[in-house]
Amino acid sequence: MKYTIKKLAQLAGVSTRTLRYYDQIGLLKPSEVNEKNYRIYDKKNVNKLQQILFYRALDFPLDQIKRLINDPDFSRLQALKEQQKLLKAKRDELDDLLTNINMTIKSFQGEIKMTDTEKFNTFKQIKIKENEQKFGQEIRKDYGEEVINTSNDKFAKLSEEKYQAMNNLEIELIQNLVELKKHPDLNSDLAKKIFEEHKQWLTYTWPKYNEKMHRGLVDLYVEDKRFAKYYDDKANTEVVQLLRDVIYKYTK
Repeated sequence: MKYTIKKLAQLAGVSTRTLRYYDQIGLLKPSEVNEKNYRIYDKKNVNKLQQILFYRALDFPLDQIKRLINDPDFSRLQALKEQQKLLKAKRDELDDLLTNINMTIKSFQGEIKMTDTEKFNTFKQIKIKENEQKFGQEIRKDYGEEVINTSNDKFAKLSEEKYQAMNNLEIELIQNLVELKKHPDLNSDLAKKIFEEHKQWLTYTWPKYNEKMHRGLVDLYVEDKRFAKYYDDKANTEVVQLLRDVIYKYTK
């Protein structure tokens, strides 16, 4: 079965403009262009577009999708299984949020009593699951099952005040890193403050602070692009190497 761009767009529920853009950036090239200059798509194109749309549903950026799909070692079956796993996790996250909303509505209507801690438990559990999916394998390898499980448990039990304080501290830390990058001086009061902020941020979840573990963590930030992306995206600039330099400056 072959499709014109219009037919494929209708079949997939996307616009022809989207398909033209995918062609333009080399994400989804038609199998052929006929004598009338019409784009024609075959079965392989259909399967590839389905894969792209699964990735888009998971909020993967187009450049990352392109790298994945064009990788010579790309396996459609393996990718489908991974997408299945991620979509199930996303479904579970939505189920947790719906449960929390239902409880909040009942609390608002006076049917049940909901503590302030319960109101935010779902968000903390989602954060734990996200971290496990993204970084669980690496951090468990470096720090061990017991440390990570204890850390997750400590985070889940944070009071609302401490949970909010932790989030606010992270925001301030990122802002200070951006400011330090303008005038990088590791001997400055600002650099010292960044070290103390990151140390304090870790103690909200770490069972016990350890300088060696602190250095190991920022090494992982630099070495693993996923960790670096977390901070760099929040700062809208590259700050992870600077954070590592600060931590090394004030630890032994």
